[in-house]
Amino acid sequence: MTYAATRADLSDAEHSAQLRRAVIASTVGTVIEAYDFLLYVLVAPLVFAKLFFPSSDPLVGTLQAFGIYAVGFVARPLGAALFGHYGDRIGRKVTLISTLLLTGLSTFAVGFVPSYDAIGIWGAGILTIVRFIQGIGLGGEWGGATLIAMEWAKTDKHRGFITAWPQWGGPAGLFLANIAVLVFSEVSGDQFLVWGWRVPFWLSILMVAIGMYIRLGILETPVFQRILDMQLVARAPVLEVIRRQPKQIILTAFCRMAEQGPFYVYAAFVFTYGTTVLHSSRELLLTALMVATGLSAVTIPLSGHISDRIGRKRMYLIGAAATGIFGFVYFAMLNTMIPAVIFVAIILSFIPHDMMYGPQGALIAECFSPRLRYSGASLGYHFSSVIAGGPAPIIATALLAWTGSGYAVGGYIMVTALVSIAATSLLPDYTNRDISQEASYGAAEPTHAEPLQARV
Repeated sequence: MTYAATRADLSDAEHSAQLRRAVIASTVGTVIEAYDFLLYVLVAPLVFAKLFFPSSDPLVGTLQAFGIYAVGFVARPLGAALFGHYGDRIGRKVTLISTLLLTGLSTFAVGFVPSYDAIGIWGAGILTIVRFIQGIGLGGEWGGATLIAMEWAKTDKHRGFITAWPQWGGPAGLFLANIAVLVFSEVSGDQFLVWGWRVPFWLSILMVAIGMYIRLGILETPVFQRILDMQLVARAPVLEVIRRQPKQIILTAFCRMAEQGPFYVYAAFVFTYGTTVLHSSRELLLTALMVATGLSAVTIPLSGHISDRIGRKRMYLIGAAATGIFGFVYFAMLNTMIPAVIFVAIILSFIPHDMMYGPQGALIAECFSPRLRYSGASLGYHFSSVIAGGPAPIIATALLAWTGSGYAVGGYIMVTALVSIAATSLLPDYTNRDISQEASYGAAEPTHAEPLQARV
């Protein structure tokens, strides 16, 4: 299907059907990817510290487990570069299928990793390798999922809302991961550390099969098809976007600090703080997180929709400011040690995050020209994993061990918010503007475009 055919020959109803299919395919995929990646976040402080580092102090063992967790984030920029390259050269669809398989199969493999009692420290080594592979797959997933939805949009006025649905897959995946851990925690009882924790990882293979079925049925986006038709495919898109748009890559990485860092404090570190300081039950924390992710089903697309009305940057800045303030409120509520107040604090913690996460897909992807968009958006998004998401639980746990106070972690959250506010203020705002043409980003440079015949 050519770009001309997509724009001229498809009726409004047919185009709408393709848009719906693309949004569903990208959202289902990100749900699966988030389930795969965040399942480790939930299990790490509950299981891995005990199974793979049994001789360590509980807090030290948690730090070691989160160290392996951080490896997945270090791998994500590598996945962003690898799959960004192919996403800008051979298309969004094929690349997305590859990332789904890589992440899903590596998650399935986690369920088979032997514990310290079985093979000693080699168990932690195998877990680190599998986590690294998983991170590479996820590094290519986000960019493709966002673009395959956004580039099927019929107008320029609803991109925030459309790209909010793939973003919604993150909390939805966390919700499913929470359910899986909660259910098999109950089913396995005192055998949870023996086999109960493994089943949620094994279940990921069924979700991958569903995701593959849906993604195989979508078409390539009109925007990328136009790049093919005009023979504008970049020979080395990663290198070219680094050369042409380095500012956007750096700023989009730093703008995520207040979104990603605090999210993993609220979704992962809360188990460490809740069980060691508050002495809360695992079930209370898991249930509160499930309710919080259920609320995100509303607040994420709503935030994306509002960004279409008031502007992407403005919405994002409001969310970053709210995040910086709420960090202290959050720990004040937790420190009451009243179960109902703890429950409410966990639920409310996702709202400032969602105010940024909803419009984030469009905010970042819109910054990059069409022929370099997969590479640029993926690099910016996942470089933040190294400076924000990966270190967040480690920093929070270290601050708790050092100060004994959750307010120190609240201070860390405030710092991330200030960084995000500064970076976002310097980003361009393409809300409701045409982003399908190279001219919108400056004329494409023919010397860096590779003819289709040569590429084939």
